[in-house]
Amino acid sequence: MRLAVNIDHIATLRNARGEGVPDPVEAALLAEKNGAAGIVCHLREDRRHIKDEDLRNLRASITTKLDLEMAMTPEMQMIALRTKPELITLVPEKREELTTEGGFNITAHFGSLAEFIKPFKRSGIEVSMFIEPDKHAIDLSLEAGADLVELHTGKYALQTDSVNGDREFRRIREAASYAKSIGLKVVAGHGLNYGNIAPFREIPEIEEVSIGHAIIARAVMTGLGEAVREMLGLIG
Repeated sequence: MRLAVNIDHIATLRNARGEGVPDPVEAALLAEKNGAAGIVCHLREDRRHIKDEDLRNLRASITTKLDLEMAMTPEMQMIALRTKPELITLVPEKREELTTEGGFNITAHFGSLAEFIKPFKRSGIEVSMFIEPDKHAIDLSLEAGADLVELHTGKYALQTDSVNGDREFRRIREAASYAKSIGLKVVAGHGLNYGNIAPFREIPEIEEVSIGHAIIARAVMTGLGEAVREMLGLIG
């Protein structure tokens, strides 16, 4: 299983002082050096953490894979086509949320989704849908032209008792198996941390996990290189 590191909150820390440090690009390169298979960033409409310049610099610097999380808007489509990340991930976005809340509402957007995706496919950019672990959402992702699904693991991560946690984990495992069986690549993310990641080694269909906040929080105590290596040890 591969690890993609989300570096959004390096930018959050930098923006707290409006100065130049810490640098998201430096963090991305350090994560790569210590084993990360990809770098994830979310260019939000309000630019609350990652800025346009960060995205340009990341594209020019990283040597693994750049995954641009983005809302389904004409502005973000234009930026992504100009930047040419290896992968874009369509996510829901609300200005008032602290972090992404739930999966992309693919049913509501399905009427225009296939046309929105087509320019990315023509440009050789893979497309991922950040969705709930739900069979219908998986079917719609494939029909719209997605290459991957990223299964939202937030509900699993929020459980505080083993019964509910096991139930949510089964949902993810079954969704991953189904998505793989119909030809989609499968990744997972949101809320995964050092205490809840280990069971994901039991889901061979999940090729990669995307983790940001937990790694950046651990890095405050241990350093980013050690935080990345520790997570890689947990996912095997």
